[in-house]
Amino acid sequence: MKVWARVAALSFGGPAGQIAVMHRIIVEEKKWIGEQRFLQVLNYCTLLPGPEAQQLAIYIGWLMHKTKGGLFAGTLFVLPGLLAIMALSWIYVLLGKVTLVQGLFFGLKAAVLVIVIEAVLRVGKRALKNNTMRGLAAAAFIALFLYDVPFPFVILVAGLIGYFGGRAGMPAFLAGGGHGKVGDRQLADADSLLGEETPAHARPNVRWSLSITALVLALWLVPVAALYVVLGGDNVFTKISIFFSQMAVVTFGGAYAVLAYVAQQAVDNYHWVTAGEMLDGLGMAETTPGPLIMVTQFVGFLAAWREPGAMPPLLAATLGGLLTTWVTFVPCFLWIFFGAPFVEALRANKALGAALGAITAAVVGVILNLAVWFALHVLFSTLVPVRWLGAAVDLPVLSSVNIPTLILSVAAAIAIFRFKMGMLPVLLASSVAGIVYSQVISMS
Repeated sequence: MKVWARVAALSFGGPAGQIAVMHRIIVEEKKWIGEQRFLQVLNYCTLLPGPEAQQLAIYIGWLMHKTKGGLFAGTLFVLPGLLAIMALSWIYVLLGKVTLVQGLFFGLKAAVLVIVIEAVLRVGKRALKNNTMRGLAAAAFIALFLYDVPFPFVILVAGLIGYFGGRAGMPAFLAGGGHGKVGDRQLADADSLLGEETPAHARPNVRWSLSITALVLALWLVPVAALYVVLGGDNVFTKISIFFSQMAVVTFGGAYAVLAYVAQQAVDNYHWVTAGEMLDGLGMAETTPGPLIMVTQFVGFLAAWREPGAMPPLLAATLGGLLTTWVTFVPCFLWIFFGAPFVEALRANKALGAALGAITAAVVGVILNLAVWFALHVLFSTLVPVRWLGAAVDLPVLSSVNIPTLILSVAAAIAIFRFKMGMLPVLLASSVAGIVYSQVISMS
């Protein structure tokens, strides 16, 4: 437990940073598993919907200490972020009009916008190895940004293209991808605590797989069904449970792909949050430990805050945030406990690997759509809808640009791209600048 609590406490910086922390502690320091096994487990987790870093923790915990180990590892990985985001959400709704708090989130927005752009470049550099993959990324961006094609459909089509391209042996789809080398030290599986052999509990067992699947499905879906029956389909808690359950199934491609889908639906469809609030939540998640998609808890919190029904708003908001976290992360245990014993067949299948590569390429377009969408809503106060050749897009009125936000975003971009500053220092500096600016404005 102490090891996983330490991993959770140090898990800043999104999936890449969290995976690096896990590798350093689990492989390099503790030597629980070897380099090759770590990468094989990671490759399986990238095939799954949801937060791959948490799924990696569940898998390794299960591999080392059976079901109990997976439960402890997965829960502890989420717990610090859950508590931190909940505390920040309370501050946000109770003290959001305080100048100091407004300045803090003003600064965070500008920096987070640049961090999303940096994510486009980072994932793109890894995934877009040839023109076919670049074409998939461009097609995904056009489908989302210009034609408002649903995110799950884009991911499904990309996966099918990659799968059949891989089965046909097309070189563009068999060029690899994935995360690349995680660490410089190479611990052989035979020299690790687990060794090379597969533990007895990790071998395929249909009876165990069906039993654990039934249990986790009940923990996940029974509350959703109960809310629908008791409160009806139009209640905000029912909508939260259904929407985030759907998200847990369809959001392949990592945290930023999840955020693109959530932002599109929560802002434009459900109207639970504004674009600016979505960026505020992302800033919270970027600066606290745990999975980046813990921002979904903030979305559920604000959704219930605005539609509390007969409950006090703060109580409703707290329950909305906890419900969101429950239906977002419980499915991760299902994917691991059911699928992990059969992972060898998945790893050996080149067509599935090709499907993953195509999905990763499409995700670059998804994240680019998120970056452009954020930029338009944060930097400009007025957008004009334009239709052309069947496409619909909101174009900014240039005179409505927010000059202070633009300046702060440019400064954050220079810090990240020119001086290679880390994410946390940039977020901290941007937050301080936002607070100073807000204080100066309030006194003038």
